[in-house]
Amino acid sequence: MQHASPSTIFQGATMQAATVDTRVSPSLHPDNVKQIEGYEESAALLNPTLDAFATAYAGIGAVYEARDKAKSNPTWNENQQIIHTSDLAEKYQTSICKTFDNVRANLQKQVDHFEQELSIPLVNQAGVGISSEIRKYAKELSTEERHAFIREAIDSGDRITVGAVLGAPAYLSGLDSNFSKTYSRMWNERSAPDIARKLKAVQAAKQMIEDRAALVFNQLEHAVGATSSKARELREAQKNAEKAFAFNGTSTR
Repeated sequence: MQHASPSTIFQGATMQAATVDTRVSPSLHPDNVKQIEGYEESAALLNPTLDAFATAYAGIGAVYEARDKAKSNPTWNENQQIIHTSDLAEKYQTSICKTFDNVRANLQKQVDHFEQELSIPLVNQAGVGISSEIRKYAKELSTEERHAFIREAIDSGDRITVGAVLGAPAYLSGLDSNFSKTYSRMWNERSAPDIARKLKAVQAAKQMIEDRAALVFNQLEHAVGATSSKARELREAQKNAEKAFAFNGTSTR
């Protein structure tokens, strides 16, 4: 029986992404990727994730189709159907897992890139005199007032105040280094909202793969109609049985 190769199925996976196959878990449907906040704006970054889920979804469906075809072969009993369907499922599993691994690795690189951009230290753009006065003022405030002062400067886009406080050693303004990093990150996200949104989108896509890709194993077993261990046992039994039919060309008499 001839089956389409995984690569052939995958070439049309994205075009068929809107199709719902009730045999396959909805958690693997590629349209889930489109529900990620900021998808439209970050589609170019998220489309590889969408394609990965599309290939998984289509591949599992293809194994179900192969199993149905196997049942129509009068020369195969139930165990033979499992063996042949499992052979195909393993090919899909290898290809699907490789795709998810590659996409996840690229998403991690994107996360690291955007994190780095949003973690760039601030530069003090005010004059020396006024910067010192701003830091002195902040340091003399109570802890609660100091944090409110900095948050208000960030929210209002006060680059001079923010730069004076966060563009110098944290202790000069009465802050510790952790708060200084946190507020610097808040300022960078406010100053570059497009980068912040892209970071959030690729983080969500990476998390989606980490949470759902493992479903492929169980889904393929359902498509085969037997666990992978059962398929291995049947394959080994078939191999041992076939040894008795090996012709070595010598007489037993």
